Amino acid sequence: MKWQGRQGSSNVEDARGSSSGGFSGGSPMVIGGGGMGCLGIIVMIIFVLMGGNINDLGSMMGGQESQQQTQNQQNDNGNNDVFDTGNVKTDAGNDGTATQKSLDERGQFASVVLKDTEDVWHEIFKKYDKTYTEPKLVLYSDGVRSGCGQASSQMGPFYCPVDKKVYIDLSFMDELDKKFNAPGDFAMAYVIAHEVGHHVQNELGILPKFHQLRNQLSEKEYNKYSVAVELQADYFAGVYAKHAQEMGYTDEGDLEEAIRAAHAVGDDTIQENALGRANPDTFTHGSSQERMEWFKRGYEAGDFSQGNTFKARGLEF
Repeated sequence: MKWQGRQGSSNVEDARGSSSGGFSGGSPMVIGGGGMGCLGIIVMIIFVLMGGNINDLGSMMGGQESQQQTQNQQNDNGNNDVFDTGNVKTDAGNDGTATQKSLDERGQFASVVLKDTEDVWHEIFKKYDKTYTEPKLVLYSDGVRSGCGQASSQMGPFYCPVDKKVYIDLSFMDELDKKFNAPGDFAMAYVIAHEVGHHVQNELGILPKFHQLRNQLSEKEYNKYSVAVELQADYFAGVYAKHAQEMGYTDEGDLEEAIRAAHAVGDDTIQENALGRANPDTFTHGSSQERMEWFKRGYEAGDFSQGNTFKARGLEF
């Protein structure tokens, strides 16, 4: 991806190395690509897959404050072949917003991708006579306190509709490469675009309507809607990829990197790797095939027109 030397977003908060504090008391409404806090089975699978102890799952979800407070004392210093982070130097303002100078190479990459998503969604919303409000991107290490409660990096990247922020521990880039076999900068761009896709859903009123269903449906039925939500975010990530290509920001092979990442985070692939089998009734994000398919649909359409995943799955919404 051609990202170096380009303008980054002003909506980045670099919280790496800062204290995340105790449990905020927020509602468990986090929506994410790596794991959804409100749906325990996938969180458990992700946690175990990444080498976590299942007995620690309670602290991961914000269960005990004393355990939560131990999550915030390490800095993100991971490296891989694509990104050489070096030493992270924080040079943020009093509001926590990072300046471009303060961001290391990984942070600069995330900032540029976020800026691209801002440009894309401002343009598309304008075509539909709507106004797009930009989300914030919070970079953190190990643990963070969000408007939706305390979260661990074991959950993977997520979006909190309460504070309208995307949360990412950039060491997830290493996870994509080493544990999910999905290397490449555009694989991570897909992840960021997917989480921003949840913000787009929030802006369109889709997430609030989705959360209202929580107490109206059985877990099995609610999971079907959750899959539709996640596949739509994949569709929106594909829309972003289409525009990124049209703007001349992609390199040869970038689209394949994103598709490989979409396959890697499918529920069936994750469950089979973690448990040796897959149970479709517990899927909350969609199968690998579905995630790739909806990303491709978004890429082909380039706008909202073909993105009704609820209708496509025969769900009333």
